[in-house]
Amino acid sequence: MASPDQIAAQILSTKSLSVSQPWLNDFLSSTSTTQRNVPPSALAKTAIFRLLASDIKESLSKHRSCTLPVDVCRPNVQERRLQGSIPVQVLDIEDIGTSLWSQIEAIERVERGEAIRGREIVRTIAVGEDPEASSENNRASTATGTASVSGNSGYGPHRLILQDAAGTLVVGVEMQRVEGITLEKLAIGAKLLLQNPTVARGMVLLTPRSATLLGGKIEALDKVWRDGRKARLLEKTASAGD
Repeated sequence: MASPDQIAAQILSTKSLSVSQPWLNDFLSSTSTTQRNVPPSALAKTAIFRLLASDIKESLSKHRSCTLPVDVCRPNVQERRLQGSIPVQVLDIEDIGTSLWSQIEAIERVERGEAIRGREIVRTIAVGEDPEASSENNRASTATGTASVSGNSGYGPHRLILQDAAGTLVVGVEMQRVEGITLEKLAIGAKLLLQNPTVARGMVLLTPRSATLLGGKIEALDKVWRDGRKARLLEKTASAGD
């Protein structure tokens, strides 16, 4: 059976995640009967999968070297560079490059079972529809050179609420496109690794060099967020009209 130190070292070297010892002990205890002859590298992969689906406040180390400064949100600090690798989880994502009404309409198109192809709105495949007719529509779209684009993809830039292992919250703003950060792909609870990020006026500036998406999702948080997203957007439009 692999030792906790071996697994922790594998996770740190592959993902730069410093795992919490109590969480790791619980993980090894839960897998002790089924993973006795599994090499440390394979066991570490299973642990990483569980980590990415966990709340990092419980699963990762709270050491100051891998958490945000407690005063990270100070708006009077014009700019500073944080040192090292700091894992965070996403609690909210907002497309600040697309109007609120466009986002609401995109959600409603999905609710109606529609998608955008080029400049046309077409019905997507639904239960009970003629599959041949749907296939014919797809072939026609391909022939005319139009590409399928989800109305909810959002080109950004994006504004995120991020949380570290100590529970510190900070706003992250996408200054350059970061692979995987879209409303369509990014789940609530997904993990980002911040690497020597710049913080300006209390906001983390996200670029491909300073932020890497590790993946993951906290299922319960993601469902609540998605179920309530349309209502939150409608509330914002109402507030903007006051």
